[in-house]
Amino acid sequence: MKTRWSAVAIVVLFSLVLLPPPAASPGQAKPKSQKELVRALPDKYRKWLEEEVVYIISQKEKEVFLRLENDRQRDIFIEAFWKQRDPNPNTPENEFKIEHYRRIEYANQHFGKESPGPGWRSDMGKIYIMLGEPNSTEKYENLYDLYPTIIWFYQGMAEYGLPNAFSVVFYKPDGTGEYRLYSPIKDGPMKLMPHYSGDMTSYSEAFGKLIDIEPNVAKVSLSLIEGEPLTDLVPSISSDILINQKIPAAPTYKVRSTYAEKLFRYQDIIEVEYTANYIDSDALVSVYQSPSGIYYVHYLIEPKKLSLERNDNNYQTTVVINGIVTDMDGKPVYQFDRRVPLNLRGDQVSSIRDRQMSFQDVFPLIPGKYRLSILFKNFISKEFTSVETTLNIPERQLQMSPVLLSTRLARSSQYRGLNKAFLLNDLQFSPTPRNDFVLGDRMYAFFQVWGLSPQLRNSGSLNYEVVRENGEIVKSFSKKLTEYTEGNVFYEEFVLEGWNPANYTLRVNLQDGNGNILLSEKANFFISHLPVLPRSWVMTQPVDGDNSAVVQHALGLQYWNRKDLARARRYLEAAQKIDPAEPAYALDFCRLLFFEEKYQEVLNIALPFVNQGNKDFLEIAGESFQALKQYQQAIDYYKQYLAHFGTNVNVLNAIGECYYQLGDMDEALYAWERSLQIEPNQARIKDRVKAAKDKKK
Repeated sequence: MKTRWSAVAIVVLFSLVLLPPPAASPGQAKPKSQKELVRALPDKYRKWLEEEVVYIISQKEKEVFLRLENDRQRDIFIEAFWKQRDPNPNTPENEFKIEHYRRIEYANQHFGKESPGPGWRSDMGKIYIMLGEPNSTEKYENLYDLYPTIIWFYQGMAEYGLPNAFSVVFYKPDGTGEYRLYSPIKDGPMKLMPHYSGDMTSYSEAFGKLIDIEPNVAKVSLSLIEGEPLTDLVPSISSDILINQKIPAAPTYKVRSTYAEKLFRYQDIIEVEYTANYIDSDALVSVYQSPSGIYYVHYLIEPKKLSLERNDNNYQTTVVINGIVTDMDGKPVYQFDRRVPLNLRGDQVSSIRDRQMSFQDVFPLIPGKYRLSILFKNFISKEFTSVETTLNIPERQLQMSPVLLSTRLARSSQYRGLNKAFLLNDLQFSPTPRNDFVLGDRMYAFFQVWGLSPQLRNSGSLNYEVVRENGEIVKSFSKKLTEYTEGNVFYEEFVLEGWNPANYTLRVNLQDGNGNILLSEKANFFISHLPVLPRSWVMTQPVDGDNSAVVQHALGLQYWNRKDLARARRYLEAAQKIDPAEPAYALDFCRLLFFEEKYQEVLNIALPFVNQGNKDFLEIAGESFQALKQYQQAIDYYKQYLAHFGTNVNVLNAIGECYYQLGDMDEALYAWERSLQIEPNQARIKDRVKAAKDKKK
């Protein structure tokens, strides 16, 4: 009697990349309007959007919220919405959220009593929810010649994009009903006086009458902004902008809505505990060529904050990097992950407390046009940020890398033979993603030029021109390419002494011997009026050099994904030969050999790993024996695979095929029927089952 073999079902979870919806084709339903999307929301979320946060949510946040597809996504968004506004994340309470709901409650209790709607809908309720308690209040409710008028005075709100001191005025048109927001332009002082009989188009005449009735009201009838000069006694346009644009924008003035778009982009990729914790960051990405001709992507990410876990006098976290490079059609070319632990002493934390951390890294990439996406995750705090950009790496043609600006330059041979972020030859640059400098700084502009012919190198030149924002040329000079001694690395030092605080543009032109401009790049920068700027501290680790197995393997995988099998074989084989004991290199090279139908070569590499107990090689060993028509050996390895990893539909089907070729229809049917129980929609396997049953007859 033959021994049956057991199969254990396993569940595999896949991360989905969220793609933008395709454009509607003729005959398809039109996209829903924003009003329709709001109406379609469950009551809980419609109330949150239209009542609770209606005055404090940005248009971008609202658009993203309405694009969410289920309640789980909406709950995560709402959590992130409040976190972005939390003034003190280190406390258990969100003070902003508490204050916001207090304002809503206050508005409902004190405003809108003379209108059918709730207090939060009234003009007073709206302003109160957006700005909070006024610094002072003046009420004029019992004057015969003045409609009931209330003046709220605010000051010290410049951080929200508002004037330092201003008033908001409410009045009751016709003396009854609810208080309405007053506009110097739309209403004017004449609307505040019930018995005014003068020229309704003369603001100056009405202003004079109002002064006689109540000077304090007259003072704010033409301008709401404290100290604004009014020479012609006409209403202030700035006041209308204040009440119609600046005050409604104040609640979101300090909120960067980037987090909402990032949350939407990565919601199905990043782990749930990270999704509501997006933080802003500055970033920089550039490509440079090593002396041996391999291109590397150098990048830095500077999160706006870095949370650390304290353990006595030690502070720690782990930075997790997930990167993916796709071609312009969205097909993956390369994926990489990095985990870098960070441990600091208390004195080190004190020295960097007011400075941003700059995480810097590097990875190899073959020529082509790509999209790059990098997730930066703080493992301890579950916060994340991201970088997205496009890359264009030439195969051979003449090209100049972007001009980056560095605050420092050091020459060192310490990392010779390794790769390190922004280390070109032996030159270590420290670029700033903000391109910010102060007077007296030394600024280093650096870049590479690829594809220089010997003739151009001998006759060409680089022209540098720095232009101030007013168009003034501050500095201009040219240098022959032969004056540079660092191969394809070029840099220039600019001493910012005697320059004025302002915005500048540095333009670099590559010219041939006849003065024709062949390539041009520019970099914008600014010089601050501050005496000193805090510089980021760098977190980085050097990685293996060009001839390492790590780099050769990465390049091989990239060529494999680009379907350039000849180059893929060259690099994957090199990686396997450099480090033959590394299973990952051996397995990927085996997969390439299998694709090339070199099955015996696969077995020569795979079987020693299997004999050492490495189960990852069982499936490809089985596939290779099957391709060589050694079916019993294939079955043995396939069954070992199932015993270790559990059910795999493809392996079950392969076992069925092997038994079929051996003439054992019972075992073939058993394997295929087990496969169909797991995945019923397999037309080919159903045909094989029918063929096996026909053979048994």
